[in-house]
Amino acid sequence: MPAQALDDIAAGLVRGRIIPYLGAGCVALSETSSVPTSPAELVARLTAKTTVPHKVRTNLTGAAQYIENFKHRKTLTTMMAEAFRASPQPNELHRMLASLPELPLLVHAWYDDLPQKALAGRQNWGMAQGVSQSEHHGHWVNYYKPDGSEIAEPAPGIVTEEDMPLYSPVPDEALGWATMLYQPIGSVAPAANFLVSDSDYVEVLTEIDIQTPIPLTVQELRKDRHFLFLGCRFDTQLDRVFARQVMKRSSDRHWAVLPDTPTRNEQRFLEEQAITRIDWPLAKFVAELADALQGQALTA
Repeated sequence: MPAQALDDIAAGLVRGRIIPYLGAGCVALSETSSVPTSPAELVARLTAKTTVPHKVRTNLTGAAQYIENFKHRKTLTTMMAEAFRASPQPNELHRMLASLPELPLLVHAWYDDLPQKALAGRQNWGMAQGVSQSEHHGHWVNYYKPDGSEIAEPAPGIVTEEDMPLYSPVPDEALGWATMLYQPIGSVAPAANFLVSDSDYVEVLTEIDIQTPIPLTVQELRKDRHFLFLGCRFDTQLDRVFARQVMKRSSDRHWAVLPDTPTRNEQRFLEEQAITRIDWPLAKFVAELADALQGQALTA
């Protein structure tokens, strides 16, 4: 990776022009992790606790749907919460991102709570989490203060049942946050919100092309900004759809730390979205980025 590219990324992060997008692989940077660090690990935990058909034993959304259908949604939510409850402390990456002087938006596409732990020392931030329609009908996103208390949505006035799926207001308090932690598939904390089953994703994918499930604040903050994908893979359609829709109408230059050889679909996605692949191990990139950020601070 050219030194200039690393300097460009560091400078963009310092100026708030680059939006970090964290995937499941970021958890693996922790020295000890008691929570799943990939969809494969997560589905293995779920299926170890209950019997599911062989054909979906390695399919996270399919296994989750079976548990939801035959064991009840509450059972699935409880199992997911148990899988992520004993999370480790934030690692170097989370602490480094939380220390950025300008961090308007941090996207976190996994179920752990490490980013919010890292952000706990900051002022004026909050969370926007995707929620399941089966548990929060008519709502796409819930908003939370750093202490975990939910922020009530503004009153919609007269809204019909047909209008509800299209209604996604942003609370006034959230509009004023200096940093928004956006967790499109939910998080174990503070309220155990999870998009994980087939039906969860069907509901979201029905509307995501017209951006309904994505908070208006996120849509505004991403304009003309770049994305930096860390700990992400794009080897499933769901991963690609969410990344594509979250970064929609942003800039035409992005980066992804992807040490493993991309699949054909991943490579096509990278090319379509103008994402430059950085083929370093994530730990190496984080270490080099820390040095580059320190250099930015010294020259500021």
